[in-house]
Amino acid sequence: MKKVKRKTFSRRKQEVVLIQKNIRINERIRVPEVRVIGANSEQLGVVVLKRALELARENSLDLVEVAPTAKPPVCRIMDFSKYKYDQEKKERRVKKAQKITHLKQIRIKPHIDENDYQIKLKQAKMFLDKKDKVKVNLFFRGREVAFRAQGKRILDRFVEDISDVGQTEKSAQMEGRIMSLILTPKSEKN
Repeated sequence: MKKVKRKTFSRRKQEVVLIQKNIRINERIRVPEVRVIGANSEQLGVVVLKRALELARENSLDLVEVAPTAKPPVCRIMDFSKYKYDQEKKERRVKKAQKITHLKQIRIKPHIDENDYQIKLKQAKMFLDKKDKVKVNLFFRGREVAFRAQGKRILDRFVEDISDVGQTEKSAQMEGRIMSLILTPKSEKN
């Protein structure tokens, strides 16, 4: 008969998960003496580890090592699952507050029609409204490189038309057969 390992969803599993984050609780703490902070944030002083564990069990709580580098390490009597939940909630809040800006690219050519130009302009405004950066690439094919001045005029017009929602971060420069510029959303201060 084959032995099957069962998954258990108990406090032990929580301990293992947080030990990977270097947080030790209850029997995982391996020092002879600890400085204990009570459940109501009162200082209980330096006590033997065994006594600290007894104090935690009396209150039906956990002994959590909060400052392992201190001499002696500082441990707090608290509900570990609630502590873990609060930490995860803080992480989610911080992650939600972060805004990742993307660099969107728009490709145009020196002989662009007016309708195509307006569509590209509308796309760029949409990207800038979403607080993304926009890189406008003007591609020269074959002998079109001779029309650099016309390409520069198109990009200057693009910058002028988009000035209500965006500003130039990097002005138009040639990179091989591509003339490009980078636009950023206007800050809310301006």
